[in-house]
Amino acid sequence: MMNRLRDLREERDLKQKDIATYLCMSQTGYAAYETGENDIPTWVLLKLSEYYITSIDYILFNTDERVKYKNSKIDKKDLVR
Repeated sequence: MMNRLRDLREERDLKQKDIATYLCMSQTGYAAYETGENDIPTWVLLKLSEYYITSIDYILFNTDERVKYKNSKIDKKDLVR
């Protein structure tokens, strides 16, 4: 999963800080997910799959098929932190 997160980010020429800002967290907090130091909470997986327009399965390496995220209308208030 670590490399998948990095690859998705780098494909778009983004920095960890860019994704951290999108997730409303620190760069070091996001970096800990990308390096595998910390487990990724469900709400972060949902936000990342929405952002990258792909499935959580793809992010988690459960599939190599990039399936477009079906519901890109997740409201932040609907996510539990």
